[in-house]
Amino acid sequence: MNLGKQFKEGLLTNNPVLVQVIGMCSTMAITTSMFNGIGMGVAVTVILTLSNVIISAIRKIIPDKIRIAMFIVVIAGFVTCVDLLIQAFVPALSASLGVFIPLIVVNCIILGRAEAFSYKNGVAASFFDGIFQGIGYTAVLLVMCIIREFLGAGTFGGGILNGGDGIRILPEQFPIGMLTLPVGGFLVLACLIAAMQWALSKSKNKEESK
Repeated sequence: MNLGKQFKEGLLTNNPVLVQVIGMCSTMAITTSMFNGIGMGVAVTVILTLSNVIISAIRKIIPDKIRIAMFIVVIAGFVTCVDLLIQAFVPALSASLGVFIPLIVVNCIILGRAEAFSYKNGVAASFFDGIFQGIGYTAVLLVMCIIREFLGAGTFGGGILNGGDGIRILPEQFPIGMLTLPVGGFLVLACLIAAMQWALSKSKNKEESK
């Protein structure tokens, strides 16, 4: 188990959103305020980590033919717990994220890591894989939230700072409102994916030239 390598993969070289290009729906739909980004990122990280641990722990007794169904049962159990906790303790977040919390059950990031990693590795490695992949996912959400909120609404820290309205940085007539719409999510995400691919390609070429 190489924690440094796992952390680098989760954050950069195998980032679930910018490199694996999975979990797109929630990434584009909820990244309009920092409150949403932090809430969704923490929820996915918790569910991903716990699911990884349980699936890794029972992987040797899961029949191969029904492994996907078992993955979904485990994930759905944790999603239900997290959804109920959010409704009870952070109702504003539950209302803001809406259906995207229950939809974590079929989030490709969680199912993908269950199939690609936790089903084939030990509990400790799966635990850290969940943490690091979750951090990578959350980081992308926060970057997208900051960009879309700042350029689209002219504020920073929406849902958290200044009574939930965020701190206004740009006058109301300057923001590009389109960036808070779904098309804005596509544009911002496309730019981030392009930037990540360019950086990875440059790093790879640099290593090959040594």
